[in-house]
This record gives sequence, structure tokens and C-alpha cells, in this order.
Amino acid sequence: MTPRVSVVIPAFNEGAAVVPFLDRIFEAITLPAEVLVVYDTPTDTTVPYLNDYAERDTRLRPLHNTYGRGPAKALRYGIDQAAADVVVVTMADGSDDPMQIDQLTRLVERGVAIACASRYMRGGQQVGGPWLKSHVSRFAGVSLHLLARVGTHDATNSFKAYSRKFIQQVGIDSDAGFELGIEMVAKARRLGLPVAELPTIWLDRAAGTSNFKVKAWIPRYLHWYLYALGATREKTSHSSGGSTAEPND
Repeated sequence: MTPRVSVVIPAFNEGAAVVPFLDRIFEAITLPAEVLVVYDTPTDTTVPYLNDYAERDTRLRPLHNTYGRGPAKALRYGIDQAAADVVVVTMADGSDDPMQIDQLTRLVERGVAIACASRYMRGGQQVGGPWLKSHVSRFAGVSLHLLARVGTHDATNSFKAYSRKFIQQVGIDSDAGFELGIEMVAKARRLGLPVAELPTIWLDRAAGTSNFKVKAWIPRYLHWYLYALGATREKTSHSSGGSTAEPND
């Protein structure tokens, strides 16, 4: 059966913690789905647990990323391998609410280019997390909503559903961090494509260490923040099979 949603998850040394995480994912999703967990190296501690899980549930597809190390390349690889028309990106740390994957998918199926899980709209909440990261993220999201009318209060959140056709149209330029979310929102805004959002409650990971490098990746977020405002030009797309669309300002 062709899945209605491909869930793409970058993983880095999650070890045994990936098992209860996957349990929650598969318990939450009711639509026909595939779950693509992408790792960078065969020695990643997540791999043996993924392989064992995939033997019990064929909806799980462990994928060895061949595009190069890092979350951006892992996401690009996973999206390129997706079989469904809707792609949902979520994180392996369990911070996102998997119960919303179905809702986000249906929003894209109704015609939006991106459906965003928003921490900063009415009804949303962020619980825990580093002070600097959370405040920079909130400022970026709320200010872009007010100034650029991007369709969401939370452009930087990675937890989003995308039309795969839209991603193929605009391509992916992100090559280092987790800036895919704001990149896609910025491109949709420049093309005048619809973006929707629903409130979400984000909980800081209960175990392990975050792989988010705030100081190193803020300049990359800033590029797409300015692009959404119309202040910079787009880079050349790195996505395989994708073509960069011209913005209509």
C-alpha cells in the first residue's frame, strides 16, 4: 500500500531511547505511513535498535545517509527517499507531539504547501529547552508572522508537514543544521503559496543531549529570515532532483 505520509526523522546516537520513541510514533499515526529514520554512520548507536524494530514493523525504514554528515543532509536524504505525497519532519528526541502527524498530513492534503506545528500561536507552548535558543526562536517566529505574513508564528520549528511536490519545486539549500523549516517557510512566502499552522506543545527531551548548535547555526537561520522579508536572494539549490523556483514578490 502506498503510504499517505512519509515521516522523516534524523537520528544521532539515540541508542535504546529510539524504541519507546518509535512506539509512540506508531501508536499515534492512524494513516497509512512509512517512518524513515536516517543515520549518518553504520556505527551510530541507534542502528541495531532500528534494525530490530524494522523486523517487527515493516513501516519502519532505517536509512544510511549517503549525502554527508549532519542533520540537514540527513533530512535531504530522507526526503529524497520518501514515497508519500506528504512528508512530515520530526525529531528523534521525542519533543514533538506525534498525535499531530495525522492532522498535519491532512492539512497538506487539503492544499497547503506547508502545515506547521506552532509553539508560539494561541494554544501552543514550549516547555523547557535552552534559554537562548527558545528566545531567539520565539522572536524570529513571531516577528516573521507580523512583518512578512508567512502563515505561521513558528517558522523555525522543525516539526512540519510538506507537500513533496512543493519541495521538489523549490529544492533544498540547507546543508548544515536544522534550518530546513524556516527555509521552506521563506520559499513558500516568496512564491505566495499557502502555509497553515496548528498549536502544539513542545517538551524538552527527557534524556540525552540536544545536537542543536545555536551559535554555529544562527547565521544560517538569519539568511532565511531575511529571505522571507525579501531582503536577500536565494542560494543555488542542493536538493537532488529539485529545481529552484523564482520568487514572485
